[in-house]
Amino acid sequence: MAAPSPRLLELNESPYPPLPSVGKAIRDTADRAHRYPPFHPDRLARRIADWCGVDGDAVAVGSGSVGVALQLLRAVIRPGDRMVYAWPGFDAYPMLATMVGAEPVPVPLLPDGRQNLAALTGAIDATTSVVVVCNPHNPTGSLVTAPELAEFLARVPAHVTVLLDEAYIEFVRHPAAPDSLPLLAGRPNLLVLRTFSKAYGLAALRVGYGLGDPRLMARIREQQLPYGINAVAAAAVEATVEAGEELAARIDAVIRERERLHRRLTRYGLSVLPSQANFLWLAAGPDFGTGRAAHTLTTARIQIRHWPGEGIRLTVGRPEDGDAVLSVLAPARREVADP
Repeated sequence: MAAPSPRLLELNESPYPPLPSVGKAIRDTADRAHRYPPFHPDRLARRIADWCGVDGDAVAVGSGSVGVALQLLRAVIRPGDRMVYAWPGFDAYPMLATMVGAEPVPVPLLPDGRQNLAALTGAIDATTSVVVVCNPHNPTGSLVTAPELAEFLARVPAHVTVLLDEAYIEFVRHPAAPDSLPLLAGRPNLLVLRTFSKAYGLAALRVGYGLGDPRLMARIREQQLPYGINAVAAAAVEATVEAGEELAARIDAVIRERERLHRRLTRYGLSVLPSQANFLWLAAGPDFGTGRAAHTLTTARIQIRHWPGEGIRLTVGRPEDGDAVLSVLAPARREVADP
């Protein structure tokens, strides 16, 4: 008998395939795969701008959010400049810094999994070009609230570009969550980074976008790879932004499953941080060795992301995926009563 397929709870992907309307757009466009896409994705950028309610010149599109981030770094960083970010964090950031000749400057998280905003600004010096804030943070799911973000932005010097990574913003339901788009006014050094890979389920098609001051966005668009957004991906994004209610229902389902898993895992006595993203962070502690838990999960063909000695990031999948996780971890933990 063939082994069961692994449960892919490692990369924070959507557990759901593209909606039928999006799948049709993908199939229809694939029939024209022998034709080049536009030299630059100007039409797609205008469509995203309309969807976000911003001017067309305030948008840049790239190969996933990581592609837009690389375009930004190429536009603003000179060799030897410093790039400051929280750690542990998104694996690509130290790699991108190295690619553009910058010095990576990781700043440890606070013990509760939040980004240490004071330490981030404290790490900025005259040679710092970029500081990154991931909101919600990857891998802990913690949120920088609106007052915290406003105070942080006020403390960042004008010569430093703030890369506000909102890859998971659609999963946020916290009452103090910031509305980042109004913050762009009067802040030429702020880039809001978003993606269609996570909540919108288009990870394989690689489309992300940035929002910011038109002068900054023009510099980012100058780094756009010609023909860099394929026609299938562009068609999928255009169909996706038309599917608001259907997509909202899927996002709500992921959030409900996130909260269910959080409650159940907490009852097992695990240190599971509150999350505003589509994943949970199981923090290492004196009575919880994440190495053993990671081994137990992977042996059961449940793929997760493990930071040895720090924690486990567990993507929220379908309810049956969550049930599989619970069934694996339950025997090793003693369920405690509700508080």
